[in-house]
Amino acid sequence: MQRLIRVEIVGRNEFWRNAVFVEWDYQFPERKLIEEENGFHLIEEDWLDDLQRVAGQCFSKALLAPSDPGRRNLFRKIFPGRN
Repeated sequence: MQRLIRVEIVGRNEFWRNAVFVEWDYQFPERKLIEEENGFHLIEEDWLDDLQRVAGQCFSKALLAPSDPGRRNLFRKIFPGRN
């Protein structure tokens, strides 16, 4: 079994963020992203390079998410509009 990692998709705006998922499904229909409640996704570790490439094609980034997303959410409340 592959090791799962948590990632966050950050786009220029919601349109481009959603475009990442559409393009991912088109390029890799057999690879399903597992969505978590907090907006992060679980993927197999060896998919990360492919996901980052697809995100770049959509003016977005695929970032490794922190093990404790609460801290990142706190900073987003303090500094809105920054990624």
